[in-house]
Amino acid sequence: MTNSNGDTWNVNDAADPGMDTGSIHNTGTNALQGYGGLRVKVPGAPRMNGVLLRGFGLTADSPTQYTSKKAVALGGVAVKRSIAFNTAEAYARYLDTFTNRTSAPITIEVAFGGQLGYDTGTNQSALAATSSGDTALTTADKWAVSYSPSAGAGSATVNGTSATVPGTFDRTGNFLLGPFDHALATSGDHANHIGYVNTITIPAGATKALVRYVVTGLSETRAPAGGGAVPAAGSQVAAVTAKATALAAAPPLGDLAPAEACALVNVDISAINCGAAPAYALGPVVGDKAIGATTSSPYNVVGKTITQLIADLKAGVTTSEQITQAYLDRIAAYDRGPFGLNSMITLAPDVMAQAKAADAARKAGDTRPLLGIPIVAKDLMSTKDMPTTGGSRVFEGFQSTTDAWQVIKIREAGAIVMGKANLAEYANDGHFSPSAYGQVWNAYDPSKSPIGSSGGTATAVASSFAAAGFGTQTGDSLWGPSSAVSLVSLRGTDGMQSSGGTMPLTYIQDYVGWIAQSLPDLSLLLNATAIDNPADILDDVSNGHRPADWTAGLDESALVGKVIGVPATAFDDPFGTPGTEAAMRESFKHFVAAGAVVKEIPDPPAGPSSPPGDRGYEGWRQWLLEHPNAPYTDAAQILRSPLRLPQFRNTTPYTGTGAMTLAQVRAFEAQRAEYRARLATWMDTNGVDAVVFPGQLSDIHLNDSIQPSFGRRDPQASAAGVPNVIFPAGVNDHGQPINLQLQGKAFDDLKLMGFAYAFEAKARGRVAPPVDVTPVLPFATSTGGTVGGTVPATLSLSLGAPATFGAFTPGVEKDYSVTSRATVISTAGDAALSVSDPGHLVNGSFSLAEPLRVSFSKASWTAPVSLDPVDITFKQLIKASDPLRTGSYSKTLTFTLSTTTP
Repeated sequence: MTNSNGDTWNVNDAADPGMDTGSIHNTGTNALQGYGGLRVKVPGAPRMNGVLLRGFGLTADSPTQYTSKKAVALGGVAVKRSIAFNTAEAYARYLDTFTNRTSAPITIEVAFGGQLGYDTGTNQSALAATSSGDTALTTADKWAVSYSPSAGAGSATVNGTSATVPGTFDRTGNFLLGPFDHALATSGDHANHIGYVNTITIPAGATKALVRYVVTGLSETRAPAGGGAVPAAGSQVAAVTAKATALAAAPPLGDLAPAEACALVNVDISAINCGAAPAYALGPVVGDKAIGATTSSPYNVVGKTITQLIADLKAGVTTSEQITQAYLDRIAAYDRGPFGLNSMITLAPDVMAQAKAADAARKAGDTRPLLGIPIVAKDLMSTKDMPTTGGSRVFEGFQSTTDAWQVIKIREAGAIVMGKANLAEYANDGHFSPSAYGQVWNAYDPSKSPIGSSGGTATAVASSFAAAGFGTQTGDSLWGPSSAVSLVSLRGTDGMQSSGGTMPLTYIQDYVGWIAQSLPDLSLLLNATAIDNPADILDDVSNGHRPADWTAGLDESALVGKVIGVPATAFDDPFGTPGTEAAMRESFKHFVAAGAVVKEIPDPPAGPSSPPGDRGYEGWRQWLLEHPNAPYTDAAQILRSPLRLPQFRNTTPYTGTGAMTLAQVRAFEAQRAEYRARLATWMDTNGVDAVVFPGQLSDIHLNDSIQPSFGRRDPQASAAGVPNVIFPAGVNDHGQPINLQLQGKAFDDLKLMGFAYAFEAKARGRVAPPVDVTPVLPFATSTGGTVGGTVPATLSLSLGAPATFGAFTPGVEKDYSVTSRATVISTAGDAALSVSDPGHLVNGSFSLAEPLRVSFSKASWTAPVSLDPVDITFKQLIKASDPLRTGSYSKTLTFTLSTTTP
């Protein structure tokens, strides 16, 4: 959408990559960066309550109008959106309707907002003005103008200006963290995330509506994109302020249908004749596909590592068929529809037949190490039984006649490649995972980005849709997605794993690796796939250096006497959100507890300059040679295709240097080898055995924004080809998973795995996804019976991760408290939740003096419920005189969900 002033608005509509939130992805001047989103909170706490809403089918009815083609149901409320742009005056009008589909009144909370553009120096937009004449936003304000001052208050704005005319509203909130529970900050990065919150009561069967206006202006420090002079300082703030004032005084509503206009509750509609207004026409409604979903597998795969699955398969506890069916049922419930995570593109059509064959092979004595374990492959990797799309319409329907090298090896180890994971198109985005088959969402917070480009793999593994998955990394695409969801990975030394048969991003630098749930799992996967590919000249560098057994390095004493270096600026958060950095630095204590010394060292040296050569083009040229049945014959046809996603599309003629010579390829390999040598010298000079780097350095931002919209600092693994292992380290101050990375010298891969394993033995840093995002599905079976027979009740209680109080302080009286979330499913007429006598926390033979107390936010039900959340609160009183013993205290409790009407 192009305004008359030359600025552009990029709309998150239903077109590829299918964000379909209706928010503004960004404007050309970055006045908005993921703004205009909608969050809704309804009674009854259904799954996905309060998340960033999507799935409206927003389609352009005209060059300036987008309208929902379907309503999205959340609880008993159906929500629709329409957006009208006035390109002549540079504003948009958002109309959101909320229809009560129940037989009783419903009170809901609605938040409108998102991320304003930030100044690259402070990462903060500031309020330039409000309707009440100050720069403090309150419910008395009819509009608020934001800008990013270049040199203090009142100076020229770096990004474009913006204003929101929200109508009446009840309060503000932090749209990133959750506007219903978190107040809006007044400074720092979190002040960028404004949410305007309204509380609405909707009568049974009725519709209510909210209208808001968003205005944008240009930068005052650079010339407009369409040409012309740089606007004068203050001129754009003044222009946007004037337009916001006019819209607030006389909001344009004349084109709305009477049913829409008469439903408005946040603007004055007294001048509209609503006496004969027709009923609002809702139209088609879509909702959560998980409602009523069950699994036909009696085996619960949630959180099960490969080592646990193998043990249960060997013990006869389960079968590969049961494991695979459980994964398929979870994908069907949680990966599709308006609230789907979009982690998978394709599922193998014969996956259950593969599982059945694995069970038969095991029964016949087959002892392959990964027999019957379902994994997924990032959809850059060729598979002869499924299409390989690269996440792009460019390759829609293409199917290779061969498998990628590591796919061949994992199949030989007995694993089932059950499907192809979603990704950023051609692996072209390190912050998000947008593809032609839907943009992937975060498994821990399904309003946020999963990071890219291997976001589909990480989301699938974290959500228990598969036991593990292949990812790739050119920049951050193994460590980034793993960090977002508390998983492990290894970007090995160059050549440790072959990239043969995998679509490229940057030839020579691309790396195909694993994303897994634990280091033992990762070791098993590497045993199967970190094997020389005779057809890959790029993996020869690691020949003679691959471990014979990757599990051999997993030693809890591996860190004893070792020195871990912290580069001087590696943990400096560019976004000024210190909670994440502080949590990571706090986790360094686990290195010390495991026997290591942690010390600060200078930042790493820069690498050698790059030799000439187009590695993007050469990568595709090599891939085409591997795939003679591909629908293209030249790399430029792929790189410049008009079928690519809009944000990556470039249809201008290719003018690069084309194919690389073997000498140029060797020059790039030599440049990387030289950088590895420099890094080894740096480590030796500073006397360290490994160097620690952060995962994500700030709160991950919402999925509808632009890159780079949150903090990160890349280690040198991708640029130099040195190894780094990625592993969980707990959570930040807002409960977001955090990871660390350990980087070493060339071929230190196994050593780094041991260091991470020793850290994990002390930290226990992995955190499970919230239980209410992708809960355990209830088991349902079907049996024959007489018509008119009885149906037994289904009762299901899903508990969250084990609760922990943290450290007790001796000599200080304090009542410690921690809360865990459970969910209840009951088809019975009544249900009751109870807990066994909690007793006392114990440390060996020693017990705490005061008893453990347990309470529930809800403990009884008088009607059937589905995924009803229950907060379980644990309390432990420690008196000043109570004796304490060093070590960990624990207690296992039994919770019972029962009914009197089975």
